[in-house]
Amino acid sequence: MTTVTVGEDCGNAPKKALLKEFNVAFAENDVECLLDTVTDDVEWTIVSDREISGRDDFADAVEEMVDVDTTALTIDHVITHGATASVDGTVNLADGTVYAFCDVYEFSSHAKDAKIQTMTSYVVEVDGS
Repeated sequence: MTTVTVGEDCGNAPKKALLKEFNVAFAENDVECLLDTVTDDVEWTIVSDREISGRDDFADAVEEMVDVDTTALTIDHVITHGATASVDGTVNLADGTVYAFCDVYEFSSHAKDAKIQTMTSYVVEVDGS
């Protein structure tokens, strides 16, 4: 089971709640939740790694990550403004590897029920000690 730590917020920000849920879904390998949160034409750039285009490619990429055993997720910040947002934090894996991440999101609209249309992920392995 993944230990999840999330900073507090006002509790009245639907996109912040969605992004917290989305990141927890990644940590817990909840593919269905992830697919429900993105548009059909989602674009995901993992900087210095790869470009993922469309829901099918996104699903394939997420399925590749299902075997990753995440033991802890810490979300330090969730920042939203209109149709853009970012989340940063750390992910600890069962093998002791720790990654710091920052994801930048663009939603399909300003609506509070909008889905994620683009993601840019910056991921860096850090010293886990």
